[in-house]
Amino acid sequence: MPLLPGRSRNDENSLSQFWLLKKKSNFTMMKTPQNIRLFFERNGFAVSTRLAEVLGMKVKSVRLFFIYASFATLVGGFVLYLTLAFWMKLKDMVYTKRSSVFDL
Repeated sequence: MPLLPGRSRNDENSLSQFWLLKKKSNFTMMKTPQNIRLFFERNGFAVSTRLAEVLGMKVKSVRLFFIYASFATLVGGFVLYLTLAFWMKLKDMVYTKRSSVFDL
């Protein structure tokens, strides 16, 4: 490998060692997201199965509960929104400011 102007052989070796260490650190940095993903893949799946085993239920019942609970949450939020909107509209209709006694 040719030397760069103004550099000695020791400088070239130290630079190559620096880049080698840098390359290794990037490799370990790339391994970290893979380790996180593997952790969640090992421990995150089969939650319904584990929960059913702990509770002594069928897995199908636990999965259906989660499905029904998600739909109930979605519908419940929409119903709450409509109720509050109606309540605010009703409040505005009841508490309108009257300009005189004759508006009764």
